[in-house]
Amino acid sequence: MTTPATPRASGYVPVAGGEVYYAVYGEGEPLVLLHGGLMTHETFGPTLARLAEGRQVIGIDLQGHGRTLPFDRPMSYEAMADDVAAVLGHLGIGKADVMGYSLGGGTGLRLAVQHPELVERLVVVSTPFAWAGWHDYNAQGMRAMSGALAEGMKGSPLHDDYLRVAPDPANFPVLLDKIGQMMQADYDWSDEVRTITAPTMLIFADWDAVRTAHIAAFFELLGGGRQDAQWDGSGMNANRLAILPGATHYTIGTDPRLAETAIGFIDAE
Repeated sequence: MTTPATPRASGYVPVAGGEVYYAVYGEGEPLVLLHGGLMTHETFGPTLARLAEGRQVIGIDLQGHGRTLPFDRPMSYEAMADDVAAVLGHLGIGKADVMGYSLGGGTGLRLAVQHPELVERLVVVSTPFAWAGWHDYNAQGMRAMSGALAEGMKGSPLHDDYLRVAPDPANFPVLLDKIGQMMQADYDWSDEVRTITAPTMLIFADWDAVRTAHIAAFFELLGGGRQDAQWDGSGMNANRLAILPGATHYTIGTDPRLAETAIGFIDAE
C-alpha cells in the first residue's frame, strides 16, 4: 500500500558506506518514521498520511530498502541507527520524536540508546528487545532469508513495491542476502533498554510475531507495570504500553488505530 501523501522535500544523505534516502511530509514538530523489513517508508500508507496531518514526518528508507541502495557494509541495527542520526544532522534537526515498526523499531530503539540527545519521544511498534522475543516460526523464517528466495517473491506486494521505487531492481536479492545475514546474530538489549531516557511507548498486536510474555518483560524493563498506578496515577512513569486487539504483525503498520495511539502519546503533556 502506498501513501496518498506527497513529500514536500526529499533527497539523499551521505552515511558510512553509501547514502540514505529520506522524504519529508507535512509541517510541524519533527517525527522520524522507520519502516519494517523489505518495505519502504511509504508502506505505512494511511498511517503516514495521518501522522503528516499535524507533524513534519521524515520518512527514511533504511539501508538496501526502497530508494536506498544496499551498499557494501554489513546491515545492522546499530549502523542504521547511525544513518538516522546522520539524516537528522543533515536536516538540522536537533531532536525529534521517533516511531519505528519491526526492523525500524529496532533501529529506533538503537537510536535512543546510541544517540539519546536526538530522541524526544520514542514509539516502538512490534519489535522485541532481544532475538529470543520472536516466535520460533518468525525467527526461523528471518534466518532462512536469502537472495535465493527472490525469484519466488516476484509478484508479491513487497517485491512490487521494491520494483516501483528502487534505483536498481536487480538489488532485491542483495537486500534479501543482507537481511538474512543480519538475522543470524543473537542480541539482547535488556541492559541498554533500562538506560533509555526518552519517554517510550510500546505498541503491539494481540496476535503479534513477538511473544506476549516478551512484550510484558519489555514494558517492565522500562519500569512499566511494576506496581499499582495508585488512584491519582502517581505510581506511573512516562512510559506506556498499548495492545491493539484483532491485529497482527502484518496488519498493524496500516491499522488506523496505530496512528491515533501514537499521536495520543506523542502529543500528550
